Amino acid sequence: MPFGNTHNQMKMNYSSDQEYPDLSKHNNHMAKILTPAMYERLRSKQTPSGFTLDDVIQTGVDNPGHPFIMTVGCVAGDEETYEVFKELLDPVIEDRHGGYKPADKHKTDLNPDNLKGGDDLDPNYVLSSRVRTGRSIRGFCLPPHCSRGERRMVEKLSNEALDSLTGDLKGKYYALKNMTDAEQQQLIDDHFLFDKPVSPLLLASGMARDWPDARGIWHNDNKTFLVWVNEEDHLRVISMQKGGNMKEVFNRFCTGLTKIESLFKEKGHEFMWNEHLGYVLTCPSNLGTGLRAGVHMKLPNMSKHAKFEEVLKRLRLQKRGTGGRFCSSIISLL
Repeated sequence: MPFGNTHNQMKMNYSSDQEYPDLSKHNNHMAKILTPAMYERLRSKQTPSGFTLDDVIQTGVDNPGHPFIMTVGCVAGDEETYEVFKELLDPVIEDRHGGYKPADKHKTDLNPDNLKGGDDLDPNYVLSSRVRTGRSIRGFCLPPHCSRGERRMVEKLSNEALDSLTGDLKGKYYALKNMTDAEQQQLIDDHFLFDKPVSPLLLASGMARDWPDARGIWHNDNKTFLVWVNEEDHLRVISMQKGGNMKEVFNRFCTGLTKIESLFKEKGHEFMWNEHLGYVLTCPSNLGTGLRAGVHMKLPNMSKHAKFEEVLKRLRLQKRGTGGRFCSSIISLL
């Protein structure tokens, strides 16, 4: 796993030019923004927990990206990363989030009553609906940089908070280390559990260290409200169900997320948030609400149409392929 060398302080014995990464074939936001002069100004800085510029960019260095898909190319290791390395990250955020300026203030609306429509998506095409977001617990390093002890404490706090949910949200936590391979794979196949850490982006950023220690999934008894613990973010909160009633999915999502935040506050912990970035998460692409809404659709003919990609772009939608006999696509709101 290509993680660890970025903490080597011997790099400061070499000039900035000697240490500057080769980004000549890269297609990500980090590579687009970073310059040799910026690298020289920032490379000696670090956050209070010790996260450096090279830690921020390593995943983007190791993963050049796809010629037609612009990836982000950087991660945060703690809440302070976005301030210490703002010279790089502010332009990345502006580029990734369609012109969001450093002085802009983020607005979050989690009142489900304000959602218009979404309760009657055609079940002939929409197989399932889901809404997800991430949350980070203030005072702990993020997954690319956290220690084993921090990660285990995040798991403990999360388990205690989630265990307090009642009613339709009542459920149970399942630690990955206690699951058999067959049990894990079944949850992955059912789209309930995150995949095993094979993604180069996860590996290069350090998020897969010590796997599967202190990772797990909590879900309610109906398996319609789930929380992943210690994957890309401390918490990944998901509301999902079969069919096309997105309004019902979103209502459960907002209710559950609000209750989880209240339970953490009762135990003396709050989520990372500020008025500019909104909710602070590991990847700059997820800042703000961190919210993505998606439907699993059966589109056997339209997905083959020559102008399918053009239509998605115009509607600001994103497709994600899945397995299945209909070669369906996941279409997610950006």
